[in-house]
Amino acid sequence: MASVAGVYIARPASTGPQHRVVVGHQLFGIDASVRAFADRLAAEGCLVAVPDLYHRSAPGVELPQDDEGRARGFELLHGLDRDEVVADVAAAVDVLGGDPAGVSMVGLSVGGHAAYLAAARLGLAATAVLYPGWLTGTQIPMSRPEPTVTLTPAITGRLLFLVGGADHVVPPGDVATVAAALRDSGVRHEVVVYPDTPHAFLLPGPPTYRPEPAADAWRRVLELITAS
Repeated sequence: MASVAGVYIARPASTGPQHRVVVGHQLFGIDASVRAFADRLAAEGCLVAVPDLYHRSAPGVELPQDDEGRARGFELLHGLDRDEVVADVAAAVDVLGGDPAGVSMVGLSVGGHAAYLAAARLGLAATAVLYPGWLTGTQIPMSRPEPTVTLTPAITGRLLFLVGGADHVVPPGDVATVAAALRDSGVRHEVVVYPDTPHAFLLPGPPTYRPEPAADAWRRVLELITAS
């Protein structure tokens, strides 16, 4: 486990074949919960790279998951340029060996949006997108000039879309729009909606954590990675 030039690396104990995975962090940066998630993937035999999407404006920032941290996170989010985010993911892919067709990505919230974007731009083997906001509009720079969902036809790998049914950031209309785009583009995909589940349900710690949906999501993410 280490940080290399703004990229957190989690290495498996085994020296055998490894699944290579990029993780897209949440609004709060590469905090302890994201590092623990990367370490958990490494324990399952994955070589993991987590790029710091905020390294240009606030390198190494770890924001508290409270109102103040959220406000600062939104400031940083609105400074994320689409091409720069893709470049950051591509740099993480290089750390893992340089072949996107042999790399999967798991993105959480803001990182989920980055993962969807990277799936379309980089040709990743498989992508797990968890509760990504603003894919269907142009509210944030990552989704400009055209909404990120319009890039769906360029996705060549498998895509898993996981979201809570009570997610205030990803409303049902957005889920339906993304699902239709995936279907109409012929992308190999699965969309899973967890009933009565809020945003940010996967990682332990915040009050939005939901153990049962989180356990199911973890199983599906591992299955996606190991099958790719």
